[in-house]
Amino acid sequence: MAKTVVVGMSGGVDSSVAALLLKEEGYRVIGLFMKNWEETDANGVCTAEEDFEDVKRVSDLLGIPYYTVNFSKEYMERVFSYFLAEYRAGRTPNPDVLCNREIKFGPFREYAAQLGADFIATGHYCGIRHEGGAHFLLKAADENKDQTYFLNQLSQEQLSNVLFPLAQLRKEEVRRIAEERGLATAKKKDSTGICFIGERNFRKFLQEYLPARRGKILTLGGEEVGEHLGLMYYTLGQRRGLDLGGKRGEEGRWFVIGKDLEKNVLYVSHGDEGPLYSDGCRVSGFNFIPAAPEEEEFCCRAKFRYRQSEQGVRIVRTGGDGVKIFFDEPQRAVTEGQYAVLYDGDRCLGGGVIEETWKN
Repeated sequence: MAKTVVVGMSGGVDSSVAALLLKEEGYRVIGLFMKNWEETDANGVCTAEEDFEDVKRVSDLLGIPYYTVNFSKEYMERVFSYFLAEYRAGRTPNPDVLCNREIKFGPFREYAAQLGADFIATGHYCGIRHEGGAHFLLKAADENKDQTYFLNQLSQEQLSNVLFPLAQLRKEEVRRIAEERGLATAKKKDSTGICFIGERNFRKFLQEYLPARRGKILTLGGEEVGEHLGLMYYTLGQRRGLDLGGKRGEEGRWFVIGKDLEKNVLYVSHGDEGPLYSDGCRVSGFNFIPAAPEEEEFCCRAKFRYRQSEQGVRIVRTGGDGVKIFFDEPQRAVTEGQYAVLYDGDRCLGGGVIEETWKN
């Protein structure tokens, strides 16, 4: 009897092709659409409805059953409340990492079990290897699309019955397959940015939930060069939106180098990027995949944001779920609240939240 796979279908091309490939491999496939955010657009239309229509079209074409489930309450409690708390604290969170751990591989997995799932599957670009009772998270063949960074917090239990059908495919191949099979999502634009903000203006969105407090923009030397609109709107290394053009005649650009929450001050530098570089960082909540190594110290590669090439590092475990990461080369704009994710060849070793950085 065919094994049952419940596929997380978003209405995009990746999850559509994931479902198609599993069906062709002989699995009994069920589509499950998650609604994680309650909102309507300016015309009063629910923004998830169009995506669900695409799920219906693809599922009907493939001849698979599909369901929808509303996790908005769980999302608000487990992801969005954390997102707001981090911005209040002056940090820059990554809610997509938390969404995977707390929703897509949490309540979704439990709901899939109720539907009789032997496996769950998603359209993530990554791979998995099950070996000797351990579950290894692997990079995708398409390194430009690899999404292991966003899955760094998944537990062994969450990875135990997962399939990633797109592991060996490049994005252009996925679109070609979708087009050849006549899937409605073949040419659908990829979603970008934080899921609940989408294409909207970030500042405007944040204003609806957090009161903004204007304050001074200072250089490290104490010179006042402008006024910021609220510290939550700025992140380390940011160049755009500072409104400081023409403040200095010489070559170079202004960028953010720090925040003082207590004094409500945004610190900037002009031309000199030196203050943005650090030599190491302290990380909390580190989740090792599949398990913490026996060594207290080891060398590997790391990323401190999604769109970054891997960097050489030395790891020192500090007890519990804490680690210190020493950089082989100084790193630019390593940001508190983001995730440091470790790699060894094609394996993702897990990750944790950056708490602070230091210079030697």
